[in-house]
Amino acid sequence: MTTATHPCTRGPLISGEGINGVGKTYLTQRAVAETTEHGWQAPVLLDEFSERARGRVGLGGALLDALVSASNRDPFLRGGTPATEAMLLFAIKAHDLDTVRPHLVSGRAVIEGRSIDTTAVYQALLLHPDDADAALEEAGALLRLAASFRALPDLTILVTDDASAAIARAQTRDQRIYPPDQLDLQHAACSLYERLAATDPVRFRVLDRREVGEEEAVSLIGTWIREAYGRLPCLAEPWQDLPASCQACGTGA
Repeated sequence: MTTATHPCTRGPLISGEGINGVGKTYLTQRAVAETTEHGWQAPVLLDEFSERARGRVGLGGALLDALVSASNRDPFLRGGTPATEAMLLFAIKAHDLDTVRPHLVSGRAVIEGRSIDTTAVYQALLLHPDDADAALEEAGALLRLAASFRALPDLTILVTDDASAAIARAQTRDQRIYPPDQLDLQHAACSLYERLAATDPVRFRVLDRREVGEEEAVSLIGTWIREAYGRLPCLAEPWQDLPASCQACGTGA
């Protein structure tokens, strides 16, 4: 995403991140509902991968279906080729941005249920399962790669918690017990999300459920969503090195 000397007219691109069971979807939906009640235009909510692997038509759905099939329906889409899978997941997120661009152009906020950061975190862990520092470096490299052809979110809300508590909620919700390999991956992802957020405090807002109750969490998320409507940079195709007009306001960027 390019910078601008004027506020763009587009809406903000926001993502919600965190491991299964932290409550990011529930808290975000509550915050959106309360924000809308106070006269703000309702953001567009884009489901996360786990909610979309159910026969959605179109290119994005076809790519996701291919990953689900190749991974033998593994919930973390682990098919044994994490670098290739990362590229396909980034392609899905690029497709997502294409589909929601009209909403952004109209000035509406778009909230992605997990975005590029999720792909970076989980694929980095699959590439470096036994080295947390190497996984952090890899996640940063994957984000830089993704940002070369798709805008990163303007705001990323990371909801975090004690990993065991989050996993317990997820298991109750999904009515299944995670096997040991999935438990290990979730614990590692919880830590890596927090370390990755610390590398970019401008983009990330971290909501730690060990320190914040539900009502305060909803209020904070609502505040962060409203504040995201501030001075936004123009939205130009990241791979265009030469000057290009903003896809939202049409100004040269």
